Formats: sequence, structure tokens, C-alpha cells
Amino acid sequence: HRMPVVSITLLRVRSWKFMPGFAVYAVRSRLQASRAKGNCGLKLMREPGNVFWTATLWESEDAVKKFMVANPHGEAMRRLMEWCDEASVTRWGQDSAELPDWQEAHRRLQGEGRRSKVRLPSEAHERFEIPAPKKK
Repeated sequence: HRMPVVSITLLRVRSWKFMPGFAVYAVRSRLQASRAKGNCGLKLMREPGNVFWTATLWESEDAVKKFMVANPHGEAMRRLMEWCDEASVTRWGQDSAELPDWQEAHRRLQGEGRRSKVRLPSEAHERFEIPAPKKK
């Protein structure tokens, strides 16, 4: 029995000048994820201050990893180092084939997640402080 895998990311785009490129890759990556083999669910949330959350559900860890490195998502990840001043990720296996709510995603990200590398990290990124999302 394979356990579904949840992947949560949080990104903060550090300047409006990066938003057009970010938006293009976000749309392409969302489409890629929705069509990816092994994807069982996807939701996105935008918050004030150029903050973007993603939650995806996968059949397996292998399915997540194949999606991550495939383009356009793989190329987007390389660009995020420059575009973002905050970036973090967490993944976990669970029995349920349901995406968590945003509060649970935040709790897991803050408690079990890790920072992604960014070229110009914010102070919050350095301290690994992630504000709770306003949405449930």
C-alpha cells in the first residue's frame, strides 16, 4: 500500500519586477502539475505581499520528484533563487488522500519544513519565521 505524499511550498516574490516571469512559470507549472502522472490534487493561494502557497498531493515520493525536476517546474525552481527572498518546502506521507487546509500546511511547514536557497534572503527567511496564512 502506497502512502499519498503531500508537498507544501511557500514563496515570496521579492520585487514586482519579477512578477511577470513568476506568473508565467506559475501558470505553466500549475498546468504541468495538473497533468503530471501521479498527481492527485492541487491547490494554490496568493496572499498579500507577493506570497504564494502551493499544496499538492501525489501517489508517491517518486511522482513528486519526477514533477519537481521536469520543465517548466524545474526551470522555475532555478529562477526562484533570484526572484524570491523567502522560499520554503515540506513534504510528508499520510494515510488520507486529501489535501490539508492552509492552517495545517502552515503548521507542518513551520514545524517540519526547510528553507530553500535564495540569493537575497529576507530577515524572516533567515530566522525561518513563516506568518500563518489568513485563509483556512
